[in-house]
Amino acid sequence: MNIYLINALLILLVVRQIREHQLDLRALAVPVLAVAAATVMFLHAVPSAGSDITLDLLCTLAGAAMGAIGGLATRLRLGADGGPLGRAGVLAASMWIAGVGARMVFYFAATHGAGPAIAAFSVAHHITGSAAWTAALVMMALADVLTRLAVVAIRGRRLSAAGTPVIPASVPAGAGA
Repeated sequence: MNIYLINALLILLVVRQIREHQLDLRALAVPVLAVAAATVMFLHAVPSAGSDITLDLLCTLAGAAMGAIGGLATRLRLGADGGPLGRAGVLAASMWIAGVGARMVFYFAATHGAGPAIAAFSVAHHITGSAAWTAALVMMALADVLTRLAVVAIRGRRLSAAGTPVIPASVPAGAGA
């Protein structure tokens, strides 16, 4: 039940991102804290035998790709105070929901009849077991969130810098001569 509750909370974060919001520390910290909590709850070890590291890398890359797409698809504009405002569009929200949804579907399938097929796949591909899958899926979520937030934060900073007029410092006469 905990995994469903956590995933539902992660999806609710998307709703929060769809409304235009200021890109301040709180807006950037909440998703990281949510995934950090999930990491503490579910990631107890990172198995490294067999093809576990390959599975970890593939899931991490998939998460990072979804996060980058989501971050690039987030609409940004300057607010009245010159600070960046963000709003997740359909593509950005879809990337987040696809990642959370894929993990929920995998968990549901693994616990409702597909366990033997996943076990057979794991044996055939030298994946050591459920701890390897858990680690890979948690790392996928971390990569998704951290990449998305990094892309949005960098874009927001660039937008603020481009939107703020640069006033050159006055140079006293004869300086630099």
